[in-house]
Amino acid sequence: MANHASAEKRYRQSERRRLHNRYYAKTTRNAIRALRNTTDKGEAAANAPKVYAMIDKLAKIGVIHKNKAANLKSGIAVYINKLS
Repeated sequence: MANHASAEKRYRQSERRRLHNRYYAKTTRNAIRALRNTTDKGEAAANAPKVYAMIDKLAKIGVIHKNKAANLKSGIAVYINKLS
């Protein structure tokens, strides 16, 4: 357990940030999953910018690495292009 007031504060902050990050990461994962389950190209293309924005925000705030964000966006684009 923390022995200093500053360590206790850091623990509280890190726990709050962890829960915040988990919420946004899970929400984005669900959005990606929903997009990849879509079989309509028009619908997928319409939802793609929203999902891209979510992924970019995660990379910007440091929840995921920028290269992972690029890979996710690339995979989504490939999926959308393969739809007929």
